[in-house]
Amino acid sequence: MQLYNLKDNHEQVSFSQAVKQGLGKQQGLFFPQDLPEFTHNEIDELLKLDFVSRSQRILSAFIGEEIPAEQLAERVKNAFTFPAPVSVVENDIASLELYHGPTLAFKDFGGRFMAQILAQIAGDQPVTILTATSGDTGAAVAHAFYGLDNVQVVILYPEGKISPLQEKLFCTLGGNIHTVAVQGDFDACQALVKHAFDDEELKQALHLNSANSINISRLLAQICYYFEAVAQIPVEKREQVVISVPSGNFGDLTAGLLAKSLGLPIKRFIAATNVNDTVPRYLAEGSWQPKQTIATLSNAMDVSQPNNWPRIEELFRRKGWALSELAKGVVSDETTQSTLRELAEKGYISEPHAAIAYRVLRDQLQDGEYGLFLGTAHPAKFKESVEAILGQPLPLPQALAERADLALLSHQLPADFATLRAFLLEKTVK
Repeated sequence: MQLYNLKDNHEQVSFSQAVKQGLGKQQGLFFPQDLPEFTHNEIDELLKLDFVSRSQRILSAFIGEEIPAEQLAERVKNAFTFPAPVSVVENDIASLELYHGPTLAFKDFGGRFMAQILAQIAGDQPVTILTATSGDTGAAVAHAFYGLDNVQVVILYPEGKISPLQEKLFCTLGGNIHTVAVQGDFDACQALVKHAFDDEELKQALHLNSANSINISRLLAQICYYFEAVAQIPVEKREQVVISVPSGNFGDLTAGLLAKSLGLPIKRFIAATNVNDTVPRYLAEGSWQPKQTIATLSNAMDVSQPNNWPRIEELFRRKGWALSELAKGVVSDETTQSTLRELAEKGYISEPHAAIAYRVLRDQLQDGEYGLFLGTAHPAKFKESVEAILGQPLPLPQALAERADLALLSHQLPADFATLRAFLLEKTVK
């Protein structure tokens, strides 16, 4: 598999190199040189397979012979050890529940697959994972890499801007997991990560790698659950599927669009955001104008400069698709709250991110279409806000209950690169 840097097309790397490197020159994202496509018959056959077998074939279509099929199948089997069920909410709408993994969020798919792939290609070379999280990435990455030999993990997150239970999930592990509460927002955390990858001396000293959705291995893994979703939808409805994706950093939507590029029959996608609406305004007005990030109930989507957007634009350009075909919608906190109550009245307990995706989907779904919205995290990860909105208690699943009373092990740092640099060298260079 060959990939090229979106900011410098002359920089071309293998899949293994892209996984190890994370970002290209000038902080450019890597993008596949070849965009494979399955025939209609091949899609039908794929949808008959089990999740792991199908996922191996999908990933092989991109990766090729770089990782032998048998070894890739073993890595996929080790990563995808939990289901991604489709739960019916209304006659014409269902939720793809992506929170049945060990950290109760969709990030488990990409995080665990990346850990497996890195173990495959890195061998005995020491690696430092440096990533930023607005909530769920941190837990998924921390648990996926926890205890792995020769791997140190440093996770930056905005202090006071993720839910307490999200924080407990990944800031109580210790060992090779180092968590940093940054005095700033998620965009400040992202900027620090990018600065670190621009520091060649630091990058070489630490063998830096990023495990968030900018890493191609995570992105490819996320393609697989879109196929799993369609496989669970009745055959007669598959040609009319509309998928609403709660969008912050836009990695999940990128993966869905790549699934469509492969030939998965998805009628259209909806990019659903909270009031951090850089992309919906861009689609409406044609001008990229990020604003100051606003804190919302859907904190994992509090992103004003989504890193994955260049990949979406490149895919649309390569496929000859018009960006006007990408639907969008913006939902306020007030509407998010009323939508959570509306879903509860229908017998479905959700959380703010999924509620945003449902709201836009319900408002835009047309007669004859079948809607699917992504449930990206377990409602209990937002226990305080969901309980307050619904006025009813939420029981904690075991993964949260066993960490809820543990002490936080995080370090607090200002949004200053020099301070972070010293911290990285102290904590990870052995």
